Amino acid sequence: MCQPFLTCRRGNPIVPDRPPRRCRIKGMPLPTAFLLLSVVAAMLPTAAGGEEAGGGREGTPPNIVLIVADDYGWTDTSTGRPNLGHGSKYYRTPNIDRLACEGTSFTSAYTCGPNCAPTRACLMSGLYTPRHGVYTVSSGARGREKDRKLIPVKNRTTLDPSYVTLAEALKAVGYTNVHLGKWHLGSPGQAGPLEQGFDFNFGGNHSGSPRGGYFSPYKNPQLADGPKGENLTDRLAEEAAGQIRRHRDRPFFIYLPFYAVHTPIQAKQELKTEYAKRPAHGGHNNPAYAAMVETMDAGVGRVLDVLDELKLTKNTLVIFTSDNGGLGGYKSIGLTKNKNITDNAPLRGGKGCLYEGGVRVPMVVRYPGVAQPEGICHEPVITVDFYPTLAAVAKAKTPEQLDGENLLPLLRDPSAKLDRDALYWHFPGYLQAYGPGNWRTTPAGAIRAGKWKLIEFFEDERVELYNLDADLGEQNDLAQAEPDTRDRLHKMLRAWRDEVEAPMPRRK
Repeated sequence: MCQPFLTCRRGNPIVPDRPPRRCRIKGMPLPTAFLLLSVVAAMLPTAAGGEEAGGGREGTPPNIVLIVADDYGWTDTSTGRPNLGHGSKYYRTPNIDRLACEGTSFTSAYTCGPNCAPTRACLMSGLYTPRHGVYTVSSGARGREKDRKLIPVKNRTTLDPSYVTLAEALKAVGYTNVHLGKWHLGSPGQAGPLEQGFDFNFGGNHSGSPRGGYFSPYKNPQLADGPKGENLTDRLAEEAAGQIRRHRDRPFFIYLPFYAVHTPIQAKQELKTEYAKRPAHGGHNNPAYAAMVETMDAGVGRVLDVLDELKLTKNTLVIFTSDNGGLGGYKSIGLTKNKNITDNAPLRGGKGCLYEGGVRVPMVVRYPGVAQPEGICHEPVITVDFYPTLAAVAKAKTPEQLDGENLLPLLRDPSAKLDRDALYWHFPGYLQAYGPGNWRTTPAGAIRAGKWKLIEFFEDERVELYNLDADLGEQNDLAQAEPDTRDRLHKMLRAWRDEVEAPMPRRK
């Protein structure tokens, strides 16, 4: 039986082998195209997609705050609003809970990849992974060569600067863009935040984790060290609050992708000690991880508090989500030796899997005057939807090619439906688990259409089919029992791969 939702209350104060496809204005060199984009966008009377931006002071573009946690699971909030009542009884997240009470929670929110880099590339580009070629971290040729039956597709680790990023689209209509935290899409000076549309960068580089750990000194060239022992999550939240103060008189885009709660698992000792005394609940039983979750939540609260203090709340859209599922739940896919820091149950699997535990994440949107307070939306949404949605809010012009949908209709009416047939995933590589021959995933693709989800495993062309309405944990494979549905979804998945020119792994 699902937990009841928590009472709403205020929280604590505290590639492909071919070159990438260009998404530019056809027939124009890059500088000319971007200049034209800026001029035209500034003249647009309405938001992209025909939607009027709502909330805030009349005639004033709303501020945007996008907070992305790292490796934060679907059940890791203490509220049950974003996760169908499966909120944690161990972790404490009062500030995320506050957002869920004041905005709309999405129970079927997905990331475009089962790990860090692809989700971030899809968020910034608005494109599914086959279009930009960022599928994973480092290489898709994980594990021992003799254990891999296929030759994986060559992976890109940098988002090509030729794409018009979300930050560039917002900058073209006068937004000041601030990046704070994990970038993981290229090196500063070549393809870092400042080269991709941001005006300020605090801590963002090619690294996928905090190389120096969570306590100063950080060993991060893009973030000056604070006092010895300062916490990185606290520091990023404080920098975000300072940037909001600095830019409060003009529209701003604050992109706050915390490094937390990615490994290494390093926590404030006092919080860790306190959680060690709390009763564990299911797979939520790691005091250090729980302390990191609470510290990250306090960082969310720091941002919400400064918006309140400066009377900017009514004119600011705030989004909270994660880049992929939590690091745990691997026993449910037979990986008993894998690290389990948290648990995504009732979802199957975790980070690195195309099962629900790897790609389904919490998502909450607060947008006063538009998003329904205490709203709960069950419509499936995905990472590439952020770009067209935020462009619509800012009345910014978008590139000709985007793969997502504008979510404003769902914010106004959580029971509304989007005009699309399905969500898609493509992962043409290997993600090793702990130990030879163990995989979080082998090369695979997936589709979700309505209540149905199909996963295709490329090594043996095997497919699995699940009815998520009846089987959230993906335990009952219906591929043989529902052949018509299986074949229909499989055909849709193959047609989508053809449309986006998705490269496939090769036989040896």
